[in-house]
Amino acid sequence: MKRTHVNCLPAFHGPAAWNAILGPAPEHRPLQGSRTADVVIVGAGFAGLSSARRVHQLEPQASIVVLEAGRIAEGSAGRNSGFMIDLPHELTSDNYAGANDDRVMIALNRQAIEFADEAAADYQIDSNFFDRAGKVNGAASEVANDHNESYAAHLTSLGEPSEMLDAQSMHDLTGSRHYHSGLYTPGTVMLQPAGYIRGLASGLKRDGVMIHEHSPVIALGREGDTWRVQSKEGYVSAGRVILTVNGHLESFGFEKGRLMQLFLYAVMTPELDADAISKLGGKNRWGITPSDPMGTTMRRIDTSQGGNRIVTRTCATLAPNRRISPKQVDRSAHVMQQKFEARFPQLKGLKMEYAWAGHLCLTLNGVSVMRKLDDGLYSGCVQNGLGTARGTLTGIGAAELACGTTSDITRHFTAEVKPKRLPPQPFQQVGANAILRYKEWRARHE
Repeated sequence: MKRTHVNCLPAFHGPAAWNAILGPAPEHRPLQGSRTADVVIVGAGFAGLSSARRVHQLEPQASIVVLEAGRIAEGSAGRNSGFMIDLPHELTSDNYAGANDDRVMIALNRQAIEFADEAAADYQIDSNFFDRAGKVNGAASEVANDHNESYAAHLTSLGEPSEMLDAQSMHDLTGSRHYHSGLYTPGTVMLQPAGYIRGLASGLKRDGVMIHEHSPVIALGREGDTWRVQSKEGYVSAGRVILTVNGHLESFGFEKGRLMQLFLYAVMTPELDADAISKLGGKNRWGITPSDPMGTTMRRIDTSQGGNRIVTRTCATLAPNRRISPKQVDRSAHVMQQKFEARFPQLKGLKMEYAWAGHLCLTLNGVSVMRKLDDGLYSGCVQNGLGTARGTLTGIGAAELACGTTSDITRHFTAEVKPKRLPPQPFQQVGANAILRYKEWRARHE
């Protein structure tokens, strides 16, 4: 019998604010005792729930069990910025332009968006949680404006539309004089990510999928043709297992020394009162990604998405052990308070209600790990900081592999090479964090 003990369970600092602002959610009981299933999916984020939906589409009679270590939308699904992006968005580049397969990735990203759109319609997820509004790359300097112009030229070469916005247009949109210009692209979906994930979980439950919260997988073993997936108070035996745990794939013993474990940070304002809204001006919903990937992401949402609030997201820490300290969240929250006030001096002194960290995973060569790991064992992991779209894709692809189905998604990801090996410690952590601090400083106005 093969048996793997999971050496690290998910741990987060600060609340998942997107989930908190929606109020209490329905609970799914923990796994207890023993049971059997056709397919077990480990992880209930974008990848895991998309995988469950795809398995159900391909095999409607299959019994499917999803195991979530914490609560639905309390993990990374409730801690991201809520951008489901269709266009090239290479985080290691200067202006998001990627390699020569950009057209391929655009087509795949749009498959993910259409899959999510169909799920939203099928499960009657609030349309405010899945808003096809597009986004803006904000530029706060001439260098950043040049990045936007270069990116716009790249999009034109791909036949993709975009629109340059001047400083006044950016002020009219955001209420901020911080931005010199912006580049609008229409294809991004602006999510209330926790709302979408809650709706996806509820819809899957309607379809007969069993979801268990507070059920971290602590061991995984194979007995003959069956996998035994062990949680704290029970286990599931199944012929097929799909791991959708992103960077925690390493916790299961796979791709050791090849995954970059990063934490990003964010803060969210309290509900803005009438006076603050009047001072702020601008539109009631928008999303700004920085023209430099190491800059600051901003979002404004309204009452139908959890309140009139602004989200600020920046700062990154490489943590190979998948752990950070509360001090790192506090340090980042202080930086983001300054970023917020630089953009909105009319709201200076407004203290944030929420501050949190979210775990993401990258590889040096930008590949995911969406493939067969062993007989009956599949991975839909490593989202390279693009969790909503890439997670949806890798979840779909892993489900299709498990069901013996071939598609553009499976062909693309199974053709990718292995992740590159990372430098040894301590050079990896010390060097990478030094580079991150430098890039943050360089992009400090963005």
